[in-house]
Amino acid sequence: MNRKQRINKILSKKFNNFLLEIIDNSNLHKGHNNFTGNNETHIKIILTKKNKIPINRLNIHRIINNLLEEEFKSGLHSLEIKIN
Repeated sequence: MNRKQRINKILSKKFNNFLLEIIDNSNLHKGHNNFTGNNETHIKIILTKKNKIPINRLNIHRIINNLLEEEFKSGLHSLEIKIN
């Protein structure tokens, strides 16, 4: 299972009220701090609400960062989170 699949599995359990899109942007950072653009080091997560329930964006960011703690320890370098 690659990093995108793992992240999708982890977040799908917690955020079932959202459509979830995971994008590997690692190739956009090739050469930055000696990154090769491989290994799924730069990930963008797009969450789109399925309903009109109010959300706390800061809390969602905190939850995602906590849920992905092991991914950061194993090579995830950058995480961009967009909430629609």
